[in-house]
Amino acid sequence: MMMIQFRPCNGVLRHTSMSPVVQRKREGTRREVFMRAEEAVASRTQKIMERISMSDEVGGAGGAYSYDALKRLDNIWSSICSAQTVQREPQQVVSSFPGILSHSRLAEKAVDIFDVVVCGGTLGIFIATALSSKGLRVGVVERNILKGREQEWNISRKELMELVEVGILDENDIEQATAVAFNPNRCGFQNKGEIWVEGILNLGVSPVKLIEIMKNRFISLGGVIFEGYCVSSIGIYDDAAVLQLAEGNILSSHLIIDAMGNFSPLVKQIRCGRKPDGVCLVVGSCARGFKDNSTSDVIYSSSSLKKVGDTEVQYFWEAFPAGSGPLDRTTYMFTYVNPQPGSPKLEDLLEDYWDLMPEYQGVSIDNLEILRVIYGIFPTYRDSPLPAAYNRILQFGDASGIQSPVSFGGFGSLTRHIGRLSTGIYEAVSGDFIDSYNLSLLNPYMPNLSTSWLFQRAMSAKQQSNVAPDFINELLYANFKSMQVNIHH
Repeated sequence: MMMIQFRPCNGVLRHTSMSPVVQRKREGTRREVFMRAEEAVASRTQKIMERISMSDEVGGAGGAYSYDALKRLDNIWSSICSAQTVQREPQQVVSSFPGILSHSRLAEKAVDIFDVVVCGGTLGIFIATALSSKGLRVGVVERNILKGREQEWNISRKELMELVEVGILDENDIEQATAVAFNPNRCGFQNKGEIWVEGILNLGVSPVKLIEIMKNRFISLGGVIFEGYCVSSIGIYDDAAVLQLAEGNILSSHLIIDAMGNFSPLVKQIRCGRKPDGVCLVVGSCARGFKDNSTSDVIYSSSSLKKVGDTEVQYFWEAFPAGSGPLDRTTYMFTYVNPQPGSPKLEDLLEDYWDLMPEYQGVSIDNLEILRVIYGIFPTYRDSPLPAAYNRILQFGDASGIQSPVSFGGFGSLTRHIGRLSTGIYEAVSGDFIDSYNLSLLNPYMPNLSTSWLFQRAMSAKQQSNVAPDFINELLYANFKSMQVNIHH
């Protein structure tokens, strides 16, 4: 919110005494001025978001919906966009110590012992359950209550079935967690034509239900969850990794899995605070009042380049029926940018979203009930996935950078890799192959990620260039058309 400072016009500060009654009146008047000023400058986004009843924030991307949380994330984004290549010296979370744990100062303290400790539970609960099902003793540390967000994850059935093949879900679980299914799915680019596909991101899965199923299964397998606990520090010894929690608990483990997402403090330390090479900015809403609501948009562009402040951006859309009601629909607007001074904020994008979404969906915003507002920033690095930088610590999910740089959210990536990773991690722990070299073999160079990085570059607006405004749409339509032909053959 805007802060207003009152300064003397002539630069001279005068001291005058006043009675307590007069002082209280003046303070009351100032408060009224502050409140009126805030009301006068409140953005449309702020007004919309403050009218919506909010549920509690949960962990993971998209787990917060409030206007205050939006401002906090925009402040983080502004710091990423600062002119420095390195934002600031990151907190040192991980330290290595010579010798064994029993010879350390922690030897006489109460320590819970595990084979694996997973830090970050929203997606970490999946790998934790897979490892528990193989007989390992696993703990999960989650700073919030371990609970899924209200907003659905969109995924294909084929990807969900990967969790069945690993043995942590059955098909009845999938049916229970699936809130909505729909087909066909559209890909379209401004005035270039449309491509329709089947079975792509065509399920809306309830994270609330799915994570509750997984949480109960994990506990039934003997797993231990530390809810409301924060990672303070990690010490690496010759025979163990020791995790100290801010609340005083000490956990010892053969291996620590970092599933704390894009903003993991461990990743910040490994990358030395370096700013990302690219970022996907996402805004959107789930709203009620869409009568035409049986199909989805996997990717759609309704315009060419647009100027937002000093930056040119290319907007893309996704839209999916929501499981909360037949008239409920989720629409996302996203763009790819380089983090640099002057890059648009999420609130700037939301102001555009309220203008552009009704035309894109053929509705009037006055006829919609906004159920929740969605936003996120998803940083990407060229040197991904991230190899293990320490013995006994492995990045997993978004923390590892294994997700596609053109996606926003790592659930689909998790399902595609969980079979390979759960088997590899189990073998590494069982065979004591948990040095950084061997752990890095679990996150090897992946050519498909390099290809996806080229896609992100192609989908990003080039600043101050002589490229035609519709070049990105032309290029993407030709690529998607070619992919469709190859699939059919």
